Amino acid sequence: MRIEVNVPNLPESVSDATLLDWHKKPGDAVRRDDNLIDLETDKVVLEVPVPENGVLQQVLRNKGDVVTSGQLLAVIETDAAAAEAPPPPVAAPEATPPLAATLPAASAPPAAPVLGTQQPLSPAVRRLVVEYGLDPAEIAGSGREGRLTKQDVLDYLARGASAEEQQPPATAPAPPPETAHRPAEVQRPTGTDRRVPMSRLRARIAERLLEAQRTTATLTTFNEVNLHRIYEVRNRLKTRFEERHGVKLGFMSFFVKATVEALQRFPIINAALEGEEIVYHDRYDIGIAVSTDRGLVVPVLRNADRLGFATIEKSINEFAKRAREGKLTIEELSDGTFTITNGGIFGSMLSTPILNPPQSAILGMHAVKERPVVEDGQIVIRPMVYLALSYDHRIIDGRDAVLCLYTIKELLEDPDRLLLGV
Repeated sequence: MRIEVNVPNLPESVSDATLLDWHKKPGDAVRRDDNLIDLETDKVVLEVPVPENGVLQQVLRNKGDVVTSGQLLAVIETDAAAAEAPPPPVAAPEATPPLAATLPAASAPPAAPVLGTQQPLSPAVRRLVVEYGLDPAEIAGSGREGRLTKQDVLDYLARGASAEEQQPPATAPAPPPETAHRPAEVQRPTGTDRRVPMSRLRARIAERLLEAQRTTATLTTFNEVNLHRIYEVRNRLKTRFEERHGVKLGFMSFFVKATVEALQRFPIINAALEGEEIVYHDRYDIGIAVSTDRGLVVPVLRNADRLGFATIEKSINEFAKRAREGKLTIEELSDGTFTITNGGIFGSMLSTPILNPPQSAILGMHAVKERPVVEDGQIVIRPMVYLALSYDHRIIDGRDAVLCLYTIKELLEDPDRLLLGV
């Protein structure tokens, strides 16, 4: 039986997709639900699964082609007799050659198991392999069925860097006596430039950031927060919390809860400007910015005002995991009302976050550092963090923005009020 593989229905907000990669080539046997094609949209990478067991007979689109909903991508033959026969000579454009064929030759693989080229590579792994000119056959995979993971490649690179660092530096020969007085010539390293097309996600991020800068009157207000009380609560209850809920008690749940409480008190911060109208959102769908290899994505915690600490922690962990695997859905990335971004995980001390249109405000968290502060006339060391609230001054007055951020500060510094909702 001839089975057609088509582009799945794309959401209304996505007009087309780019064919990122094929995981099979004509003539390959395929199994139901295996990933056949990666399609990249402005927001996520969509996996197109194999609909039925059979043989991939035709590939009708090439890597890099732009496709729309319903377009034919491939043909699979499920008939047993046809499956044994080679693919027809009139097959459509040639499939992309296996990645290993495009890489430079490498030395013989080590005696350890080498599974890198026996399994398809994920987009993140493929980018690393191409960027560093690696041979997947030299890297042992730790993923399911021996697949290479991004961490496998990073560990391989780290081992290589360590080996280079352990090599003794070469001793330069002494200059001849007659030239010893001459200044040494500066050896300038030679290299080449690489041009890499922007991914659709990166291009969309660039477009939205420029849009935010161009179409909003952005202003940022700052404050600092003493997290001493939250540290006390967390240290006292984190073990019981993890035993009860099966997830570690982090700090993001405190920030989400404090933010929602502040948004409820200052609804304009949670609003959006559409034309000549201000849209007040009576829902609290909080976007949590997550950094991935492809760029920054913002999955949304729906109805965060109704979520407990454990649910928030579990959701954020799951978002981060699936974001790095490229498995978030477009629905999970759409229609947030407010965003929280945490540059502190990379060591940032202070920054001015850019709005995430059409939202009107965004909270930036930064690195927690122990600093001397004055409490009751005494200098003490406390874990301190700077917070930044960027807002669209067209609809949000400075008073509301400053008071909203100060409310977040008060709730974080007195978590009993946060836990009791007072």
